[in-house]
Amino acid sequence: MNEKLLTPEQVAERLQVTERTVYGWLRRGRLPALKLGRLWRIRPEEEAFLEKSRAKAP
Repeated sequence: MNEKLLTPEQVAERLQVTERTVYGWLRRGRLPALKLGRLWRIRPEEEAFLEKSRAKAP
């Protein structure tokens, strides 16, 4: 398993939202992620899922 994990900052930049928004999604469980100590890491496929769900929103 040699998977590149993304930081919340990278996800925010890619989705064109603020870091605060991404951290809110993480806290509420809307964006599945790994918490390594005090650091959050997101799998790229989770970001892709979130991007698709945002595209469907009215």
